[in-house]
Amino acid sequence: IGSRFSADTFRIRDFFAMNRVNFTWIDIESDPQVDELLKQLQISEGDTPVVAFGNEWIRRNPTNRELAERLGILSTLKEEVYDLAIVGAGPAGLAAAVYGASEGLSTVVLDRKAPGGQAGTSSNIENYPGFPMGLSGRELAGRMTLQAQKFGAQLSTPREVVKLEFENGYPVLYLDHDKCVSAKCLLIATGASYRRLNAEGREQFEGVGVYYDATPIEAELCGGSLVVVVGGANSAGQATVFLAEHARKVLLLLRGDDWGKDMSRYLSRRIEQTKNIELLTNTEITRMTGNGHLETIEIRNNRTGETRMVETRAVFTFIGAVPHTEWLPEGIETDEKGFIKTGSTVMNSPLWTAQRRPHFLETSRSGVFAAGDVRAGSMKRVASAVGEGAMAVAFVHEYLKEM
Repeated sequence: IGSRFSADTFRIRDFFAMNRVNFTWIDIESDPQVDELLKQLQISEGDTPVVAFGNEWIRRNPTNRELAERLGILSTLKEEVYDLAIVGAGPAGLAAAVYGASEGLSTVVLDRKAPGGQAGTSSNIENYPGFPMGLSGRELAGRMTLQAQKFGAQLSTPREVVKLEFENGYPVLYLDHDKCVSAKCLLIATGASYRRLNAEGREQFEGVGVYYDATPIEAELCGGSLVVVVGGANSAGQATVFLAEHARKVLLLLRGDDWGKDMSRYLSRRIEQTKNIELLTNTEITRMTGNGHLETIEIRNNRTGETRMVETRAVFTFIGAVPHTEWLPEGIETDEKGFIKTGSTVMNSPLWTAQRRPHFLETSRSGVFAAGDVRAGSMKRVASAVGEGAMAVAFVHEYLKEM
């Protein structure tokens, strides 16, 4: 029970959806029976968001961890040393879990939110091999999760890794809430997230008008209104096409003028053919305003300097990529943008001390591998991330033979 204009209500709904939990959302802004329900539960509107599992478990604004404990998805971690620990449950991490567990490796997968990663937020992936009609990122993640668990992989979410150290040659992962996981090999598949817009006022509208996913959760908030998408690559294209099915109009903003350069042709063609999508090149958002939630943005043509105001309650941002590598020690070499270097790029690094060439996906620390979007030089595509995750397991086997 919560308001559509509450960031915590959005967080809770998103957590349930990402973890494929069936739930009913009651919007206090529009549901005619909400007053009676709040009275029955003996809570006020100011106490929302509230989550209720029947009458036996009612919590005001629970954390994701509290929800996970109630749902039973925060599995107990073993004290033993795993053969393979995987940080990140996106396509690369889940593929590695499937292949690692199916080939007899004791495997654990940790993710700070839910299975799926950035790909899990895609409304429809139409160019993934074997699915001619496409499938959502959430559906793909759900299938891969079931596969990994079928073969014995242990998934534990939400578990945030805060530090990596090495003890007796083994990587040790320090988690939130003072937990530790040890493994013989480590695969880093933490992916990347979209950059934040450099627009005045943006911070106050995170989760209440500024979004980085385009799933049914967000689309439900956009019915019949004008929404804005920022970005020029496939994720922005997929979001634009999906949101056009729900919104009155979609404005797609590109900072440059090279339309379609970074987007698959099937997506750019679909956008050009959809009547309620308007493309604005050389355009940036400079300011956001609203009272408690986003109401208006100011956009500027970066060639002419012309500005205008646009009324909207939702801006979807899909620009750039920031790798999730802030928790790594200095012994794992990254490039200038923070992406993890692997293979031949670390061969001559002073951090590489093994008396052999590093494997293609091996980092500057032997036995530690990287795959997917977090890796420098990766293709940043779902299918390639799955391939890298599967490939990493082959290198894990090679490393374990050396031990």
